[in-house]
Amino acid sequence: MRPISRRGTVATVGTTALALTLAACSSSTASDSPAEAETEAGTVTVEHAQGATEIPADPQRVVVFDMGTLDTLDALGLGEEVVGVPKASVPSFLGEYESADLADVGTLQEPDHEALARLDPDLVLVGFRSAAAYPELSKAFPTVDVTYEFTEGLAGAERSAALVGEIFGKEAEVEELVAQLDAQVEEIRPAGEAAGTGMVLQTSGGEVTLNGAASRYGPIFTDLGVAEARTGVAAAQHGEVVSFELIRDVNPDWIFAVDRDAAIGQPSGQAAEQVLDNELVAATTAWQTGQVVYLDGERWYVVMHGLNNIQAMLDEIGGALAK
Repeated sequence: MRPISRRGTVATVGTTALALTLAACSSSTASDSPAEAETEAGTVTVEHAQGATEIPADPQRVVVFDMGTLDTLDALGLGEEVVGVPKASVPSFLGEYESADLADVGTLQEPDHEALARLDPDLVLVGFRSAAAYPELSKAFPTVDVTYEFTEGLAGAERSAALVGEIFGKEAEVEELVAQLDAQVEEIRPAGEAAGTGMVLQTSGGEVTLNGAASRYGPIFTDLGVAEARTGVAAAQHGEVVSFELIRDVNPDWIFAVDRDAAIGQPSGQAAEQVLDNELVAATTAWQTGQVVYLDGERWYVVMHGLNNIQAMLDEIGGALAK
């Protein structure tokens, strides 16, 4: 998928929903010499979730406002190109990006424009929680939105990674890692299909929400084959509020629980284990058979995608279903 030359030529590459159009920016006369073509300045016009953006063909100073994308960059060995991140949102397993060598650029929802001006990045990557900042950021810096629809499941996450790979000339590396993820899914799916029904419950402030196939947790159902214990769940950002009585009545074979408060570093005083520990939930098959799985909230709620993170998420579900 990588073009013959990323400079001094015009080409189009891409996946189903994401494409890169390569266009020369040099005003010099085109040359047949590969060496001369390689030294010509070029840009890449990237089609993404909020339009098309012209960026340098070889970005060197990158600011990342999406933790899944930061995980993908890390997986591809591109960490040295990262010059700024919203440090309050960096997950523990990517703690090296909280280093004093990197600038703190605000939060996912509120970028620090003064810090960005000082950095003068040649590429800003946003997605999901930071996508709303795209219009303002794109006025000052080349900005790309890697967001995909949760209904796309792992296919959307893989296309997002493919976009990053094409920007940095790492298509082959992304394809190899994606192939490994696809093989991992195929290995886990038979156990998922045989597992019976499942519910994904998220707790926050003592409240419980149900999340279905159209949510960030959708791959448990759509890719790994676990049957939804209750279908038609609203695709709300944080899920559909449900009662303990409903959980008892639906009676799932599996419960996958996420403690949102712990994931975002705002413990409410009641962990998910405490919230769900009551006689109504205890009446379910999932509870009685020991099939309640507490997922890593940083990975599932905060980061959501990323080539290394997806592997860890799949390991978590695969390990639970194999017990």
